[in-house]
Amino acid sequence: MKTLILTRADVGRILTMDMAIPTVEAAFAAHGRGEAIMPPKLYLPLEKHGGDFRAMPAYLDGAAGVKWINMHPKNPERHGLPAVMGTYILSDPDTAVPLSVMDATLLTGFRTGAAAAVASRHLAVRAPRTVGFVGCGAQARMMLAAHRAAFPEFRAIAFDVSAEAAGNFAREAGGVAASADQAASCDIVCTSTPSRSPVVFRSYVGISTHINAMGADAPGKQELDPRILHDARVVLDDLAQGFESGEVNVPIHEGSYRREQVYGTLGEIVAGLKKGREGMEITVFDSTGLAVQDLALARGVYGEARNRGLGLEIELI
Repeated sequence: MKTLILTRADVGRILTMDMAIPTVEAAFAAHGRGEAIMPPKLYLPLEKHGGDFRAMPAYLDGAAGVKWINMHPKNPERHGLPAVMGTYILSDPDTAVPLSVMDATLLTGFRTGAAAAVASRHLAVRAPRTVGFVGCGAQARMMLAAHRAAFPEFRAIAFDVSAEAAGNFAREAGGVAASADQAASCDIVCTSTPSRSPVVFRSYVGISTHINAMGADAPGKQELDPRILHDARVVLDDLAQGFESGEVNVPIHEGSYRREQVYGTLGEIVAGLKKGREGMEITVFDSTGLAVQDLALARGVYGEARNRGLGLEIELI
């Protein structure tokens, strides 16, 4: 059987937020019901090279695959390359034949943005007037696109340590660049920084703010003041993964926050096993990125590529 090779351009012809959001939401629900096989992501740290690799395998509903992706923050300035690049291998679980090898950089961006939008649907106020973005890179743009698809109208408030980056993002979003405390006081706040110390503090956050904490996806990374976690309903994408590499990982290992304080997983809420927002509480979605989301999108991309005749078939094996 031949393997279908799909470039970033091929993937880009297929993926839309209207496709990604319901696909990722269904993957969350399946994860919440315990229907997926998904070991915690494996990290390969490369301090000498200023980055790391992550391997993310999963199985769900007759499909299996693995994403191999990096994080090299200095890539743009050192090599003129993206900080994040990924490859996805989609396999037939019955025969182990590689059905497709595809670009996973765009796949990752769409699933990350979609995951934030799904969390906001279940945990934020129903009609957000403002969405704040702390960190204005590629990931923030995907979250902006996903929230534009999920909510009818809101004003974007942007903050970045680079005033130029915040200004560019604000112009693209039709919003405004502002201070960190202004961006973090919105109805919804999306953080996507590589920080290893808090950038959003408790005094910034409103009484019913929902926070999508997307940047802390490796051990030692942290974006939020731990006092926010103590005052919030905290929801993880995956408990085992989040305890070791999510927003809660630093305060848990420092002993200032307990695992028992976590409310549950977003999948449990999406599946109807637990309630989402119930009142005016602060809510936090602590996202590390789920392999089952990548698998669900990769399977959808593969099927649509077959239907459209996209990609290049090769005898890989």
